[in-house]
Amino acid sequence: VQLQASGGGVVQAGGSLRLSCAASGRTFSRYNMGWFRQAPGKEREFVGATSWSGDTTYYADSVKGRFTISRDNAKNTVYLQMNSLKPEDTAVYYCAADSGDRIVGIWLTTRAPYGYWGQGTQVTVSS
Repeated sequence: VQLQASGGGVVQAGGSLRLSCAASGRTFSRYNMGWFRQAPGKEREFVGATSWSGDTTYYADSVKGRFTISRDNAKNTVYLQMNSLKPEDTAVYYCAADSGDRIVGIWLTTRAPYGYWGQGTQVTVSS
């Protein structure tokens, strides 16, 4: 599966952005999807994940209550709605897909199950 992330940009603190990740190549609805981010000089970290059906979601504590992950399987797209943005949310955001086995669990909050990655989109939050 090929992934293309978009929607990043520059926003003031307290503002909102919606990231999109369009998938192509295989049956999108098979894949559990995740969003990760990487700030300069830091390791890539988990942000949120959604199960293949969209019924189960996971969030990092740092974004819980501010970010919402969703998906539209008919459009082969997963979204990350980011509200109340903070300067510490500044990073390159990546979407990722797992193996397509439709098995859902807490391991989706780690990098391990994800074998497909998009190219990343930059989010900059100014104070």
